[in-house]
Amino acid sequence: MIGIGETTRTFKLGVKSLLLHKLRSALTMLGLLFGVASVIGMLAIGEGASKEALERIKALGSNNILIRSKKPPQTAESSSQSVWSAAAYGLTYRDAERIRRTLDAAEQVVQIRETPKELRNGSYWTTSTAIGTEPEFLAVSGMRLADGGRWLTPIDLQRMRNVCVLGAQIATELFPLEDPIGSTIRVDTERYSVVGVLEELGRASGSVGPPLDQCIFIPITTSRTRFGDETTISTGGSFSRERVELHEIKVRLRDSSDVLPAANVLRTLVKDYHQQQDDYSITVPLELLRETEESKRKWNFMMGCMAGISLLVGGIGIMNVMLATVTERTREIGIRRALGAKRQHIIYQFVVETGVLSATGGLLGVLVGLAFPSLVIEPLFKEPTIILPEHVVMAFSISAAVGVLFGIYPAWRAANMDPVEALRHE
Repeated sequence: MIGIGETTRTFKLGVKSLLLHKLRSALTMLGLLFGVASVIGMLAIGEGASKEALERIKALGSNNILIRSKKPPQTAESSSQSVWSAAAYGLTYRDAERIRRTLDAAEQVVQIRETPKELRNGSYWTTSTAIGTEPEFLAVSGMRLADGGRWLTPIDLQRMRNVCVLGAQIATELFPLEDPIGSTIRVDTERYSVVGVLEELGRASGSVGPPLDQCIFIPITTSRTRFGDETTISTGGSFSRERVELHEIKVRLRDSSDVLPAANVLRTLVKDYHQQQDDYSITVPLELLRETEESKRKWNFMMGCMAGISLLVGGIGIMNVMLATVTERTREIGIRRALGAKRQHIIYQFVVETGVLSATGGLLGVLVGLAFPSLVIEPLFKEPTIILPEHVVMAFSISAAVGVLFGIYPAWRAANMDPVEALRHE
């Protein structure tokens, strides 16, 4: 056994040997330094990107299914239609009613209409999307009201009232200096009373819907009565007319276990009534969530393998340098063996040197890896990064293990030299 005093002397001897060749030791550590830094950096980038995607999907609601109207591909028949006729496509009120009757697992079925409108409050004006919807929309979308206001009520729908709730950004643009609640805004030529303001969300209403912060919300009965189902779109001096009853239907299930079976039922149900044209899409956030989590695992594994190769190269560099060191110090090894040093002392000396190299390179790599995402990636690419403690510990542990493992063979080779032949070495 090696005593504490002898251990300390051997450690000091190993460090002294490394300091005699500072440049060579520094270059040897660079392999592990970049390997550790790349492991931490790449995993931080992957973690940040996947978390952002997961948050967007979770915001859609893991118990929700989103059915959205989409414009079908243009055909010869549709292109030959008169510009005065409206192209009808997408979801209908009858679709929503059929879903309510058929899908027992559905807790809420919410209808949504989107109409581009110009909003004005005195000298302040902006363009926005007027979303006609129902009282259940607030809960299904996971939205919250700012203090002092209210959401749309069943009475608003029954009486087709001209009331609205403003998104956070629209409220700031139209009322930069005052509280909008209780005020009146003009939506095209109609006047609407502001009854509430949403808290800022920073996300869309669905997979491709408009940002909710930039929308106003009105009763769907009011939207249909005031605006109708047809929209005229002007582009480049020409115009087209479209007829869309509902732009989206949000279906909220009672339990997450009902989501996937309900999605299969909805795909069959909606397809039966839309066989003539491909004018809708179904988004299941729970499916997207599972796919994203699986992609995250694959990405982390791939990034880990790539960074692991860097560590492997660093370990090979350590072995190469230590083998050269053994050759250079053959006579020194022979003298130590002649003076009574045992094989375990020689092994310990060289393992200490590789351990110091790998540990120092690993620590420097951790520092670079912690600084690189926040100082380079986020400012230059505006991408979020997340550094997990377990990734830092894993990277450092692997670097230390790689360094020591690749130093064992040179240490074993030095310890098994013939002392007589070592003393004769020039």
